[in-house]
Amino acid sequence: MKNTNLQAIGALFLFLLTVSLSFAQDTIKEVYKIASKDSLGLEIFIPDDTNSLRPAMIFFFGGGWNGGSPDQFRPHAAFFAQKGMVTVLADYRVRSRHQTSPFEALEDARAAMRYLKLNAEKWGIDSSRIVASGGSAGGHLAAATALTKIVDTSQENYPDPKPAALVLFNPVIDNGPGGYGYERIGAHYKEFSPIHNITEGAPPTLFFLGTEDRLIPVITAQYYQMVMEKVGSYCELILYEGEGHGFFNFKNHDIYQQTIEETSDFLIKQGFIAE
Repeated sequence: MKNTNLQAIGALFLFLLTVSLSFAQDTIKEVYKIASKDSLGLEIFIPDDTNSLRPAMIFFFGGGWNGGSPDQFRPHAAFFAQKGMVTVLADYRVRSRHQTSPFEALEDARAAMRYLKLNAEKWGIDSSRIVASGGSAGGHLAAATALTKIVDTSQENYPDPKPAALVLFNPVIDNGPGGYGYERIGAHYKEFSPIHNITEGAPPTLFFLGTEDRLIPVITAQYYQMVMEKVGSYCELILYEGEGHGFFNFKNHDIYQQTIEETSDFLIKQGFIAE
């Protein structure tokens, strides 16, 4: 009973600390796109010290391209803003709210990345050091902004949406036959699926996965890492034994904290934050 109480107190302390951190930075809300008669927004966390251009980290929520909320990664955004990064929570179209497909979700993610780069100086961002992150379908969007080469002639004069690094939480990376979402993607998987588009120059990647994830097989993650290494790119795969899909979320306080620390280590190694 005593241990249970201590765990509850610790969890409450962590929650209150995260809430306090989320109000410690100024946040800016800005519309980056009007689509489906809806305004799609970015919420931007600005570190206290903005004397120089900072690296940034943008988060895409999960939900199978069907639902979800940017609030999923609010604790992560608050934490890394404290570390000196400009952090961003991105909204995008999903089926439950906009009756859209995964293709519109990726279109929005690419638009969000471009908007961030176009306005980088305004928010004190070094546009060459933007990290894309996300969980599940949001992990797909982050990876796809880096790897897929979708041709959009209306955006040809805009910045390349490709981020400088990826932090992926049980991401949907295989949309091919037998992969997640193939019934909705169909033959377009060849240009939509991250694992089918890994080429030389793919950004360094941190990949989290639970070994009991029923949507993303461990062997798929291992193959992703193998192909990344084959093209000369860095990919760190961290497996969480016995954990299922969504294990990294803030409600799982201990694991959340561990993945935050491992993400920090990765960002330090890649030169995005100081040790």
